[in-house]
Amino acid sequence: MTEESLVSVFPGIGTVVNVATVLLGAALGRLLGDRLPERTRDLVTDGLGLVTLLIAATSAMAVLAPELAAEVGDSAPMLIVLGSVLLGGIAGSLLRLEHRVERLGGWLQGRLAGDQGSVERQRFIEGFVVSSLIFCTGPLTILGSLEDGLGNGADQLFLKSTLDGFAAIAFAASFGWGVAASALTVVVVQGSLTLLGVGLGDVLPDAHLAAITATGGLLLVGVGLRLLRIREIPVADLLPALLVAPLLTTLVAALRG
Repeated sequence: MTEESLVSVFPGIGTVVNVATVLLGAALGRLLGDRLPERTRDLVTDGLGLVTLLIAATSAMAVLAPELAAEVGDSAPMLIVLGSVLLGGIAGSLLRLEHRVERLGGWLQGRLAGDQGSVERQRFIEGFVVSSLIFCTGPLTILGSLEDGLGNGADQLFLKSTLDGFAAIAFAASFGWGVAASALTVVVVQGSLTLLGVGLGDVLPDAHLAAITATGGLLLVGVGLRLLRIREIPVADLLPALLVAPLLTTLVAALRG
């Protein structure tokens, strides 16, 4: 069966592969982590933090995309990202998203790993939260899932799956089984976006996608700072910014027109 026919029969194949690579990577990382000293695991986490900042920078550069400037003007893109983060952060804080995600991680830890000490419990929750944010806030998550749902192929999600698999190895070596639990977040987020692509068709213009990508890159900066233990930014509270960004783009474009 060719890739095209497989995708047409099963438009969620990209998410299935992504979940499989996260679980496999987490299992390998967990086995490896038991053989690594704490100093080495901390160094791996620092390296992932630096790479996350690099990925965040490349994503945030979408704020300079010509498609976005053409839609809203040259001076508006930065304001759109700023407004998205502020409004999204307020909404997420009022909804207590970070607290809810951490509670979900704690519940999963109790279900999957049993009653462990407070250190292991916090390690599990941190692994779940950080992995979920990294695996689900990047531009490939949005682009790949929508393209998969639109029937245009799952190449981008296959690429993301490979990257996530290697990242899961490194994360699980430091944080343990909480990384594997983040596969649930991948299913929910990417599955929802794939279904959106199936149901609505190609409805996301390039300008709106650029605004989402730039905002997502800024959120990834927060994840990187968290991994580097510089500041515990509640990135989950900022996730509504990804929904606000295209709405502000539409509003600014309408006012400009």
